[in-house]
This record gives sequence, C-alpha cells and structure tokens, in this order.
Amino acid sequence: MANSLFYAKVLLFGEYGIIENSHGLTVPYSFYKGTLKFSHLSSDFEKKSNLSLQKYSDYLTKLDLPKSFLLNISELKKDIEKGLFFDSNIPQGYGVGSSGAMVAAIFERYSKTDFTPDNISKDQLMNLKRVFGEMESYFHGKSSGIDPLICYMNLPILIESKENVDKVSIPASQEGKGAIFLIDSGMTGETGPMVQIFFEKMKTEGFRKTMKEEFIRYNNACIDAFLKKEMTPLFKNLKSLSVWAYEHFKPMIPESIYKAWKNGLDTNAYYLKLCGSGGGGYILGFTKDYKKAEKMLEGFHKEVIYRF
Repeated sequence: MANSLFYAKVLLFGEYGIIENSHGLTVPYSFYKGTLKFSHLSSDFEKKSNLSLQKYSDYLTKLDLPKSFLLNISELKKDIEKGLFFDSNIPQGYGVGSSGAMVAAIFERYSKTDFTPDNISKDQLMNLKRVFGEMESYFHGKSSGIDPLICYMNLPILIESKENVDKVSIPASQEGKGAIFLIDSGMTGETGPMVQIFFEKMKTEGFRKTMKEEFIRYNNACIDAFLKKEMTPLFKNLKSLSVWAYEHFKPMIPESIYKAWKNGLDTNAYYLKLCGSGGGGYILGFTKDYKKAEKMLEGFHKEVIYRF
C-alpha cells in the first residue's frame, strides 16, 4: 500500500477572522508531514498513536456522514489491530495542523469513494470541508474542517467566507531579500482556551465593532495584496494588522514574544502576527529584509516558509 504523505499547513491570514466571516489564506508547509504506517508498535510513540487511533475510530463509528463521504470503519479497525499508527513530525499545539493531517490521512485511505484532489469541484470542496469539520471535531470540540481540507488537498486554499472555500494560486516563492517566516515561541498553545477568550471578547460591542471595521478590513486587504504580489499595500496593511493584534489579541500572544512583537512595530524591520489561535506554538513573521530581521530576532528558532 502506498504511504501518502500529508503536510502541515500554515494559516497566513484569517486567524479568528474566519469565525466572523473574514477571508482566510492557508498554505501547505512541507517541512512537517505525517503518514499512516504499520509497525510492531515497539516504541512508545507508535503505541500511543495506535491507541489514539483506536479511540478515534470509536468516535468515527458514531458519525453520520453523507453517503458519498462514508468511511470504511471496519477496515480501519482491522488495520489498527494490525499495528496501524500515524507517523508524524508535525508538532502538536503549534498551529500547523497536526490533527488535520491525521484526519486527511484517514479519509484518504478509508473513504469508500475515491476522490482526486486536483479534480475536486468547488461544491465538493465545500462538502469535504463539512465532513472534515465533523471528523476533526473529536480533537477541537468544534472544527471548521479547514485544516484537514488543506492537508488533504495539499494546495493553497482561499477561505472566502464561513461557507465558501476555493483552490487558489499564490505567487511563486523566489529568492529575494524578503521572507515570511515562523518563530517558535518555545511553548505549546491550546486552541480551545484561546478560542474561548475570543468569544468572551466578542460579547463586548466595542470589540465586535473593531473586529469588523478594522481587523477584517486589514486582513482581507493583506490577502488581496499578497495574491497580487503587491508588496507596498501588503506591508502597510500588515503593520495595521500587527498593531491591532498587539492591542486586542494580547492574551493570545505568548509572553516570550511580546518584546519582539513590539520591536518589529517600532523599527518596521518586520511585522508579527498570530499563526492560528496563538497562546503558544508558532508566530508568523513578515519582512522585506530577512537578514536584518533574523539578526534582530536572535535567540528565537526561526523557519523561513516563503521568499520574495
């Protein structure tokens, strides 16, 4: 059996905004990946993964999925007994889609209907997103299905609204001075509590207003500029987005990053934003001069994901 690889994902734009119908842009990140494998379960990692698959398969049994998206659960359970596990180097709690990759891998192998990601229509994409949302809700309480969808498609996805998603082409990465990069905050973040904080904030009218009138406007403008590769409006709106997040998303910004976040804004050398729900894990950085930003961010582990 072929071992399909499922890559991590990075939500470049749209964190929290997509809950409120903003646009979002998410891209595969091939540095981290996972695949379903069989083994004698000799290591603790393999045993733990196999056990979590057992529990997950019980959850999947209870799901009422649409006819064309049914899973062969009995086959999955047989394979789990034979030593199936998810071999992955995707860090958990880092906002790069660890559970999404596993959900995508299970769907790809055990779906009763064969799908070819390249040929999936926009309507099918929407249905898949819903199915993946149900499948991933086991891990997050309530999932939008976006993470497994991008892991499954292995293509950039433009989130147009809560209901609408589509495949999108992003400008090719090319060697230049500029970069989009990840910074390791040195701690893991949990999605649930962070999302809870967001919903609490949304109960106040002032926050709802600024979310709609400022955050979503800057966020959507960033996506538009990035897709058109228009760097001047991109960085103008990135700064606004970063300032806004520093003021309004403070609880979601890991403390280890506060100073660096502010320093970027003060010097305009780079701008930081949340990567996913925050609270820990990775933070996203954007800079026109990576060498300079790298020097200023000494001491942090960084990974470049895109050059321009």
